[in-house]
Amino acid sequence: MNVDIQALNKRIEKESEFIDKITTEVGRVIVGQKYMIDRLLIGLLCNGHIHLEGVPGLAKTMAVKTLSSTIQTKFQRIQFTPDLLPADLIGTLIFDQSDGKFTTKKGPIFANLILADEINRSPAKVQSALLEAMQERQVTIGDTTFPLDDPFLVLATQNPIEQEGTYPLPEAQIDRFTLKLSIGYPNKEEELEIMRRMTQKQIPRANPVVSPEEIINAREVVHDIYIDEKIEKYIIDIVFATRNPKEYGLEDLTELIQYGASPRASIYLSMAAKAHAFLRHRGYVTPEDVRSIGMDVLRHRIIVTYEAEAEEVAAEDIVRKIINKIEVP
Repeated sequence: MNVDIQALNKRIEKESEFIDKITTEVGRVIVGQKYMIDRLLIGLLCNGHIHLEGVPGLAKTMAVKTLSSTIQTKFQRIQFTPDLLPADLIGTLIFDQSDGKFTTKKGPIFANLILADEINRSPAKVQSALLEAMQERQVTIGDTTFPLDDPFLVLATQNPIEQEGTYPLPEAQIDRFTLKLSIGYPNKEEELEIMRRMTQKQIPRANPVVSPEEIINAREVVHDIYIDEKIEKYIIDIVFATRNPKEYGLEDLTELIQYGASPRASIYLSMAAKAHAFLRHRGYVTPEDVRSIGMDVLRHRIIVTYEAEAEEVAAEDIVRKIINKIEVP
């Protein structure tokens, strides 16, 4: 396959200029959290969804709301609670007594950026209603099917501290998320800036700098980013090492992995690596793109054994070991 990398690079540089506008505008409101903002953009560019784990107060809601403001899209925050019903999420039919007919009342799912706050607080019916909307990108109310808006990104948060009264997501449902992020605390300098910025008379606001059409067009461009066959095989080796660690000289992981990553891991790792290159204004994927995004694609797709739990070995430890072991092309 002959690809003019130089011409492709120039095209990607031009097409990805709006990324700098977004990050600059978001940076006026959000301090630090570059990792989270980058991954949100990767989710948008891959047309995928993100599962986010982090303690309360780390600007998850504000980051999504700010990003939504910069790309002129509709933002909706849905607080998941044990008494939430699927109809509260997707909408329902309401009987109008004046004309004796049912009318459709659409739910909060009809937005572009959805923050599903503490998704594990709601029972399985509500979780499956959300995940169906994510997968099919449509909602059925009564006999009518409504397509969801584009772009459509669900950011589902989960509090890792409180597990009482929660309904953990089944592994098959978690696998549908493109990325799973683990958000940590800011450093001292960042927290000082957060404190100063958020105690001013006027809290900064982000302005619209990009249209939804530009995001949709950018997705098409991301597909054109060149990925060499050696890097494709590198991705396959990483994923297969989660299933057959012994073949890759990782015998010590055999008893720690119950189930390896699904084929979705290979698909999303390739797509996310291309999106990562796009954020860096590059027309080709490097092994570093794969390594940078590998943890976020794989951490929720490896199911560890009881032995691993007894030894306090997390899925992240296994992914780290695999990425460090597989030879870089």
